[in-house]
Amino acid sequence: MLALTTLFPVFFMLGLGWTCRKMNWITPEQKSGANAIVFNILFPILIFHLICTTTFEIQHIKIIGYVLLVFILSLGVGKWVAPFIDKQYAHFLPYLLPTVEGGSVALPLYLSIVGTSSHTVIFDIAGSIMCFMIIPVLVIKETAKQASIKEQIKAIFTNAFVLAVVFGLCLNLSGIYGILMDSSLSGVINATFSQVTMPIVSMILFILGYDFHIDKKTLKPIFKLMLVKTVYYALVIIGFFVLFPHQMSDKIFMIAPIIYFMCPTGFGMLPMISPLYKNEHEASLTSGFVSIYMVVTLLVYTIVVLWIA
Repeated sequence: MLALTTLFPVFFMLGLGWTCRKMNWITPEQKSGANAIVFNILFPILIFHLICTTTFEIQHIKIIGYVLLVFILSLGVGKWVAPFIDKQYAHFLPYLLPTVEGGSVALPLYLSIVGTSSHTVIFDIAGSIMCFMIIPVLVIKETAKQASIKEQIKAIFTNAFVLAVVFGLCLNLSGIYGILMDSSLSGVINATFSQVTMPIVSMILFILGYDFHIDKKTLKPIFKLMLVKTVYYALVIIGFFVLFPHQMSDKIFMIAPIIYFMCPTGFGMLPMISPLYKNEHEASLTSGFVSIYMVVTLLVYTIVVLWIA
């Protein structure tokens, strides 16, 4: 029942977006407008808040470093296998392997098993660095190949997501954000961020559902990429047993990487890589991949509940 409570709202918003497209309740132009509001304005604010409130603890550095490394390596693996999956999608398929959806999928599922814990949040620090610092730079370089170095640098440092990360880190590491939160303004700040960020995940899921369209042409590369992602992150989980045996001897910790790395690609990756799409068909493939991978997540979650938890 806890899994149903976590996942039903996800599938409901996906289904609502799909229905609105099929029934023509929302036009593609209207969807594009909502897309721009969420991804160009609201989402960078969420990232800014996330970076401001992240706690960087020394004892977690090795784990964060390992997770960041495997995310970076997954991009290389993606570039290697993409031509074999489907050459026409090779320009964006590799970007569907780095990161997983921690906040909306992994964390609720994990907490439904173990109760209170923040282990998956540690992994998400690496995911945030990958998604909101490294990926935007790579995408800008991909989409601005004809631009000069000066123009590329300008594009990078005027990107809303890069600015959100930079200013967030400045306020976090300087202690300014902590001072503000200890002041009488904390209630106003929290209420404002809560208001701004509340609709983001729901709207991302709605847009995913709206773009969801599966045909024979996309189904084959989707299943191939699913296989690559599942095998790769299964090896990442094995790496946890090898590199962090003490932590993995704790069942509560052990469940965290198993659930986390078997979740779909992070929803935050979608706005990051959208400039790479050549047409709506490629956006549909991405949506289909993220949505269908939830089946793998549910299967792994069931196994964990029945045989490990």
